Amino acid sequence: MSALVEVEDLHVTFGDVQAVRGISFAVEPGECVAIVGESGSGKSVTARTLVGLAGPGAEVRAAALTLDGRDARGFAERDWRRVRGGFAGLVLQDALVSLDPLRSIGAEIGEVLREHQVDGEVVRLLADVHVPEPERRAKQYPHQLSGGLRQRALIASAIAASPPLLIADEPTTALDVTVQARILGLLGELKEAGRTLLLISHDLAVVAKLADRVLVMKDGQIVESGTAGMLRAGARHPYTKQLVAAAELHPRAATKRPSTGVVAEVRGFRKDYGRHTVARDVDLTVHRGEIVGLVGESGSGKTTVAHALFGLVEPTAGEITFEDGPWSGVPERRRRPRRRKLQLISQDPLSSFDPRWTVRRIVGEATGTPLPFLERVGLTADVLDRYPRQLSGGQRQRVAIARAIAPRPSLIVCDEPVSALDVSVQAQVLGLLAGIRAEDGTALLFISHDLAVIRHLADRVLVMKDGAVVEEGPVERVFAAPEHEYTRALLAAAPTLEVAAP
Repeated sequence: MSALVEVEDLHVTFGDVQAVRGISFAVEPGECVAIVGESGSGKSVTARTLVGLAGPGAEVRAAALTLDGRDARGFAERDWRRVRGGFAGLVLQDALVSLDPLRSIGAEIGEVLREHQVDGEVVRLLADVHVPEPERRAKQYPHQLSGGLRQRALIASAIAASPPLLIADEPTTALDVTVQARILGLLGELKEAGRTLLLISHDLAVVAKLADRVLVMKDGQIVESGTAGMLRAGARHPYTKQLVAAAELHPRAATKRPSTGVVAEVRGFRKDYGRHTVARDVDLTVHRGEIVGLVGESGSGKTTVAHALFGLVEPTAGEITFEDGPWSGVPERRRRPRRRKLQLISQDPLSSFDPRWTVRRIVGEATGTPLPFLERVGLTADVLDRYPRQLSGGQRQRVAIARAIAPRPSLIVCDEPVSALDVSVQAQVLGLLAGIRAEDGTALLFISHDLAVIRHLADRVLVMKDGAVVEEGPVERVFAAPEHEYTRALLAAAPTLEVAAP
């Protein structure tokens, strides 16, 4: 049986930028192949090239580019339209952007059926991808669905015309861990049904149990390939070893710190918006020099607790203290002298920085000498006069950390600070945060939906669900012997590299 996809010596350039540099691979019918690499590795450009969407200004050259036995190098746009949906379905990372906001889910899927003149029922397709109440969901618009349901609807649209190949480009990156597990389970069902899959991911752990083969890309080239088990047991290339290490975050060695009092305390916190309660009966204590993890999925209430701790929202009930004084229920003028002692590192520093300010001004706002703090987080003087948009994601997050530590705070609230970063950059940022605690004695409240990150960094963990803390305790105890069923579900859903070595 001939390969479904054959690529030989593929090059994709954008002006002077070589995004893909001479890669070769094949995908056999019924096989699941994963291309793994970090931002800028060329993995997404490779996937999009297979459906004629390399991008404006792209120059594509290849010794061979064969799709289902046809030479695609001379395809016109009309040929590519038949490929998209008919030969290959494409599932992208952000379903909210991919789906038309002005059309119902049913209309979106129905267009695929009409375009490829395929008989099919929208409701049946939604049911096939385990969308509950498919009749009702078909009438809804993308913004009315959760992230997981939107992703299922996008998969239903991608497989509507029964294409032999499904390309999934980071299909679970923006999803909570249990939703991610369900989407990966759905892709596994499609594979079992005979569908050929090409997965694109920055996280080796996400694709480990699903992929038959893994291709590791760096700087536009495939640097290593093999099964996930082979790569875990005996990776040869330094970059692959780095990806494996980043995907296997281990608990850090315990660091006992003497308790020197409480820096922040939340007692009996509840927050209502009208008749809707988003957080209730939350008790949280952070000691000086301690790292406390706050875990929960979207809508669990963890960010509401963080906003209350910052004084951005007032509790409906309960009280908050910070630095030995009341923090909730007092005017801002009484909080302002202590504000510098409480800092934030957010998920997306690009949105939180003023785009008109240089790094020098962003960090300099907190200190008259920004360079020592930038050097402490691994940056050099050449970034001082750059703007946020001119920095990589990892560099922006380092600037955010430098800005947060400059006022010498007693507590830093880290709200999903590494969830948008590549795994190796993520590991570097976590190392920085652990070092800041060790050197400065700064306490951290680390908010995340990623259990591996919390286990690697935190001393204690609180697990939130539906606005309430359902479990708390030392990290190792909670991870080794979780008491609440929700905690057990989170741990079971977390992707790992625990696959059989060859």
